[in-house]
Amino acid sequence: MFSLKSVIRRRPLCRFVQSFQNQQSIEPSYLVDPEEVRISVPFGEIAAKWWGPRDVRPVLAIHGWLDNAGTFDTLIPLLPQHASFLAIDLPGHGLSSRIPAGLSYQSMDHVYLIKRIVKHYGWERVSLLGHSMGSIVSMVYAATFPNQVDLYIGLDCLKSHITEPAEIVRRLEDRIPKGLLADERNRDQVEPPSYTYEELMERLHLGSNKSVSKEVAPYLLNRNIAESTTHPGRFFFTRDSRLKFMHSVSVGWSQEMCLAMAKRMATMPYLFIKATDSPYYEDKKYFDQFVDVVRGVNPLFRLEYVKGGHHVHLSEANKVAPIVSSFLEQYWRRGSQRVAN
Repeated sequence: MFSLKSVIRRRPLCRFVQSFQNQQSIEPSYLVDPEEVRISVPFGEIAAKWWGPRDVRPVLAIHGWLDNAGTFDTLIPLLPQHASFLAIDLPGHGLSSRIPAGLSYQSMDHVYLIKRIVKHYGWERVSLLGHSMGSIVSMVYAATFPNQVDLYIGLDCLKSHITEPAEIVRRLEDRIPKGLLADERNRDQVEPPSYTYEELMERLHLGSNKSVSKEVAPYLLNRNIAESTTHPGRFFFTRDSRLKFMHSVSVGWSQEMCLAMAKRMATMPYLFIKATDSPYYEDKKYFDQFVDVVRGVNPLFRLEYVKGGHHVHLSEANKVAPIVSSFLEQYWRRGSQRVAN
């Protein structure tokens, strides 16, 4: 019987990691591996990687849709060593638990998850680093609790995207049946299609519109695949297949709602990095309107552009690291981040 408990530790990534770091123009700050931690939640546990000292409140790092904590594996080693980072796997992603059968994934659930993690560790404030969906979720949290966020760094996705109502309805029609089928297959314990490791790298590369290079694909695959029980030497994706259909049926807010959130982003140091070769996923005017509002209320807002694709922070971390490091050097206050072990 197929079981997700058969997740293996996969082939060692040492040669991939070393090869990538040798290409960087920045000396890695973290010379030791991060510590694997688990955070208890009502439906299981959230898997995470803690980089840096445990007595320093970490920057909470949240990945994008269908990715996992490995998305920060090339960036964090290039950031200031005096900072600490907790990169999580969202529910259904990476090594984290799936939500119960019969339910669907919704973006707002991740906002609740941030609050759960804050309460779990007893933090009074939180620092946020998010990519793509993780960036949007972090923005919503920061706008909802602006006095509880001491800094926020967003990568490539600025805000909830504005979608035409007719397109939302079309997506619902297409994806709800597929989501229900995925839920049934999960309950029937049907093993997903399996591939060679090289084929998985190719699928991840092409599935990301080539923004995840094959050289860095192992950083994501390391937490996202298991060996087939019926085809030795072949692997399958372990992320919850419901994510491909159910997560995207969440209806986004109006632009008016997004701008109301922008007005609340006035009190924290706020860095946003946009990849120039990545789409805006909506009419650019909505992006510009949001930026104008934030600039009008927050003198600490900083917008930077980096040449690269949607995963430039992973595939070309040396382009992003100097910007993030400069921001952290300016606003990360080590003394105020001390917490009890």
